[in-house]
Amino acid sequence: MKTSGNTILVSGGGSGIGLALAQRWHDAGNTVIVTGRNAAKLESAVAGRDNMHAHALDVTDAAAIAAFAADIVAQFPELNVLVNNAGIMGYEDATAARDLSTADDMIVTNILGPIRLTDALIDHLAKQADSAIVNVTSGLAFVPLPKAPTYSASKAAMHSYSVALRVQLEGKVEVIELAPPAVRTDLTPGQSTREGYMPLDDYADEVMTLFAQQPTPAEILVQNVLPLRNAEANGSVPQVLAMLASL
Repeated sequence: MKTSGNTILVSGGGSGIGLALAQRWHDAGNTVIVTGRNAAKLESAVAGRDNMHAHALDVTDAAAIAAFAADIVAQFPELNVLVNNAGIMGYEDATAARDLSTADDMIVTNILGPIRLTDALIDHLAKQADSAIVNVTSGLAFVPLPKAPTYSASKAAMHSYSVALRVQLEGKVEVIELAPPAVRTDLTPGQSTREGYMPLDDYADEVMTLFAQQPTPAEILVQNVLPLRNAEANGSVPQVLAMLASL
């Protein structure tokens, strides 16, 4: 993936990791489009930034995704990078029957959302030079957080999807997986100040350094996520899982 000269669409770009990376990509000389459901956050994200644009989108709405894709390609025909970042996380107690609406929402947002948005844009991206799809997963794709089973499963699904998509799109569209560790954002209540979580700016800076490597790694993995990513290979899953269960 080029470091500059792209037109990049970042879903969930109004806050957290999406916002931090969108603004850094903009600073590096890219045209950036941020989407999300919160119009006020989107407008704040692009304020004072030429060539950074806000467009509302609810990735849980299949019809809205299709209409949005047609509109965004018409407005930005040079669009060549899609960053599937929008996601939600909730904790669940699965020890007894419960309301599954939170699980439903995570599956639609975290799995169907990026699949639908990718599908809506793939014909366009496949025709562009230097095109790429970046799927934001999680270290929890590799070792689950027991109190967040559906979230962890959704990210494991997107890891698998990214691996398969990379094979299908070889030579047409670069597929990159970005798997964050625990980062100080507002993804869950209190997370933005939680002890032991990686500061957002530090995370974004390290990610940008990894994206600058040539060729771009298929997986963007900061040092803090390596214990989870490598747990299965080095036989430490039980220990890492026990650590996560204690959180």
